[in-house]
Amino acid sequence: MPKNKNTEWQVGDPPISVVGDQFCNPYPMELMVKRKVKNLSKDHYQVFDPSGNVLLQIDGQAWGFNRKRVMRDPAGFTVLTMRQKGIRLKRKWEVHGGESKEREDLLFTVQQSSAMSLKTSVDVFLAENNDIKKSSACDFHASGGYSNISFKVFKSDALIAGVGVTHKFTWGSYCKGKYNFTVSVNPEVDYAFIIALLVMVDDIENLI
Repeated sequence: MPKNKNTEWQVGDPPISVVGDQFCNPYPMELMVKRKVKNLSKDHYQVFDPSGNVLLQIDGQAWGFNRKRVMRDPAGFTVLTMRQKGIRLKRKWEVHGGESKEREDLLFTVQQSSAMSLKTSVDVFLAENNDIKKSSACDFHASGGYSNISFKVFKSDALIAGVGVTHKFTWGSYCKGKYNFTVSVNPEVDYAFIIALLVMVDDIENLI
């Protein structure tokens, strides 16, 4: 397991399974994520493998204070549900397995690290470490976003996934809500977890 700064999760390191073991692959993954706004009110994300096969789809509201995002597999079954919790300076999300809202089905909580930073960053607390007020350390940390051109996810000091924008940033495409990401997921890392984090960080940055 990586212990030093600037290291990356590699083949042979323990699996990082947050959503489910079926989303962990023993080799690096390159994914394409396409985002667009439908009918000016709903977000739609599609996740593709290099062959163009759809792996995941995420839908949700593009407006509102209590936003919800639902991730589904190619067969249409709900993998997880992301819910924004109320109106607050630092945004907070709770992620449950399936469509549940029950505490026993909580997978992880995401909270914006700082409301004043120019770069969007979030701290991630797994269900067993969910008392944010008392906890001194998060389980994962992510920072970046569309307007920052990159997005990285860390476990301690080890990079477990990185995201880049596939074309030059323009405010026109950003405001239209239509743009693409390439996602590099390290070996044995839960790609559904990484995609969920990307969607929530992207939501914090969105103007629409």
